[in-house]
Amino acid sequence: MKIERAAHLAIVLSFIGLLLLLAKDLLIPIVLAVFIWFIIREIRILLRKNKFIRQYIPRWLENIIATLFLFSLVGFIITVVSSNISFLSSKLPMYQANVNSVIQLINETFKIDLFDNFKSRSSEFNFSNLIQLAINSITAIFSNVFIILIYILFMLIEEASFVHKLRAIYPKRESLETTLNILNKIDSSVGRYLLLKSFMSIVTGTLSYFVLLLIGVDAAFFWAFIIFVLNYIPTIGSLIATLFPTFFALLQFGELAPALWVLVVIGLIQVLVGNLLEPKIMGNSLNLSPLVVILALSIWGALWGITGMVLSVPMTVILLILFSEFPKTRSIAILLSEKGKL
Repeated sequence: MKIERAAHLAIVLSFIGLLLLLAKDLLIPIVLAVFIWFIIREIRILLRKNKFIRQYIPRWLENIIATLFLFSLVGFIITVVSSNISFLSSKLPMYQANVNSVIQLINETFKIDLFDNFKSRSSEFNFSNLIQLAINSITAIFSNVFIILIYILFMLIEEASFVHKLRAIYPKRESLETTLNILNKIDSSVGRYLLLKSFMSIVTGTLSYFVLLLIGVDAAFFWAFIIFVLNYIPTIGSLIATLFPTFFALLQFGELAPALWVLVVIGLIQVLVGNLLEPKIMGNSLNLSPLVVILALSIWGALWGITGMVLSVPMTVILLILFSEFPKTRSIAILLSEKGKL
């Protein structure tokens, strides 16, 4: 019986994985919209703590203000990042020309032959194609922005009638309270995590922007935006966010000093925010095992790429909360938790 149950579970998990992989183009914008909606709700809850807003501004007006602010913010980010991408594209030949000088500089500085083979094949290496690939990836993300905003808009509209629909679905008070309790747990845990993580990412990205601007790195806003996004990825996100602008500074200037400044200062910002400020503000409210975080990062990354890595923690938190509410899956929730306590 246990073998049969395990086989059924393996089939179900394989089917879900295949579905998530095949339908990712449809599912990713919806999931992103849901998580952004969580952030909007948290901001609205914070605003409603103000007595004036609570008494004089109705919910429908809050939704309009939140939607207009969101559209304006996204429009601003797209405009600035697009102009930065255009600027980078125009300077690609210069960066390509610096590849050989950078390889020679590293060989002479560190007295190594590691790059000799690469140098001999540098004519085959096209750095422009590499940068263009990164630019195309960013453009692909922006292409879904409009549909994501539409989803968010309709979610805000749907909010008003959602509880009434739940009451119609669960006429028994006990079932309704259980469902609302699960939704409230997901709302508070995921919403709080996303809001605070967004704040931490904004702090990191803003500080990094001024550092890159001061050093003179091209398209500082673009790299600050990349740092902001990558900070949502647990564990490895901050490392990648530090290495990207460092490598680019090396190619831009063709010398080690500016790149080392970027590496040291951006790395210091990541350490201070990630290891000192973030734990104090966020605490350990997620209750996820570090091993589970790494596994979730790998699995969601394999299914949905960078977007899956960014969303891996909140989606795993939702699974933990759902599993903890049902006796048959409670053991899975305990395994996912940090210390076995739900």
